[in-house]
Amino acid sequence: MSRILKYLFLALFLPLLFLRAEDRPAQPNIIFIVGEDTGPELGCYGDALAVTPNLDRLASQGARFTRAFTHAPVCAPSRSGLITGQFPTTIGTQHMRSVLNRPPVTFTKLLRDAGYFVAWPGKTDFNFADPPDFADSRAEWLNKPKPREPFLAYTNLFKTHESQIRDEGGGFAKNTKRLTAAQRHSPAKLTPPPYHPDTPEVRADLARYYDLVTAVDYEVGDVLRWIEAQGIAENTIVIFFGDHGRGLPRSKRWCYDSGLHVPLLIRWPKQIPAGSVREDLTCFLDLSATCLALGGSKVPADFAGRILLGPNTQPEPKYVFGARDFQDETFDRIRSVRDRQWHYLRNYHPELPHAQFIDTMELGPTMRAWRREFAAGHLTDAQKFFFAKMKPVEELYDTSVDPWEVNNLATDPAHSAKLQELRAAMNNWVASTHDMAEKLSAEEMVKQGIIQPRDPKYAERLAKWAGK
Repeated sequence: MSRILKYLFLALFLPLLFLRAEDRPAQPNIIFIVGEDTGPELGCYGDALAVTPNLDRLASQGARFTRAFTHAPVCAPSRSGLITGQFPTTIGTQHMRSVLNRPPVTFTKLLRDAGYFVAWPGKTDFNFADPPDFADSRAEWLNKPKPREPFLAYTNLFKTHESQIRDEGGGFAKNTKRLTAAQRHSPAKLTPPPYHPDTPEVRADLARYYDLVTAVDYEVGDVLRWIEAQGIAENTIVIFFGDHGRGLPRSKRWCYDSGLHVPLLIRWPKQIPAGSVREDLTCFLDLSATCLALGGSKVPADFAGRILLGPNTQPEPKYVFGARDFQDETFDRIRSVRDRQWHYLRNYHPELPHAQFIDTMELGPTMRAWRREFAAGHLTDAQKFFFAKMKPVEELYDTSVDPWEVNNLATDPAHSAKLQELRAAMNNWVASTHDMAEKLSAEEMVKQGIIQPRDPKYAERLAKWAGK
């Protein structure tokens, strides 16, 4: 019997060893499209206010991930995890605008070793100096002949960045010049989230954000047309995602869903059924592991993500995690664990109020209006929570009925079992991933040569706000 099986094996599989290179399955091209400061406020996610026809079409042609979360609610720590496949809290990039002295290997370097051409123009923001081996080209690739195949090409769409919401110097008009009158959002038709005061400034910022999302949607359409023009759509994986939540207070920089929940759309013709909806928990770190697996490269053991697609797809995790530490000049340590329904946050420094001054956040009309309404005593309990002198040590939210996370259930005895479960999951994650903040402050990380000293401009900013 064993001899028969041996001959059968040889008959079936030996010919595969002698396939010509041109007959073997091709490594897919991969295109990353990143919408800066973009949450899941898209039509394909059921947002009736969104005007996003190109992204909606992309979702209809591939998969829409409903539970995709980044591991950090601000640019540099989020992107450092993306490029290294590891939690920033593990490798030392958790402090915004810190510079890691000895970064680990990037997943793009490993893709290059597997034969990929990596084109990464523009923004990196990895919280470490760009390694010389992470990309083949830093030049713009869009609207030019395609790179050598197989390739990974990256494009960063900046128009949704928080700075563009508040721009008064003509940048907003320039960014939105392609929008028709019907595509523009009226502040009068928008309703702020319940934690924000309902003021003209808040409504205007929200309307501007939605207009900028439409502007980014136009740019996504440009990328999709380029792919078609190059004749490479069938063997090209298109991945659209936001680096974290929208650039408004209590979204960007915060470990609530509004800061961690991101859109994730993936199209891969003939491999992903059109119109798929993926409800499984997905971590930002999954993208690097998935790209390596699909590109024929081994996923390193220290990569924290799982493989989302292809023959080696790995099972859904029970939890996903998030973290924040320094946000520009302001420190706070918060950790987050999320299952499909429940969200647990731990505030390691409850004595630090949510509403610490962060210079770039204070420049926006929404934050100024929020502070003004607080001083005037015009806020609801949900809106005043942000300004409490002390934060709760623990927060627990049932996102199925409280998507804005304004009803903290951590002290409700009815949910003590879930609280204990997620508390234990948090403890295990902090320990098993060797969260550096457990033992080292940012200053101690500098002393040990892990990161470089933080920019002195942050001390100047803190001094500016000290008397406010």
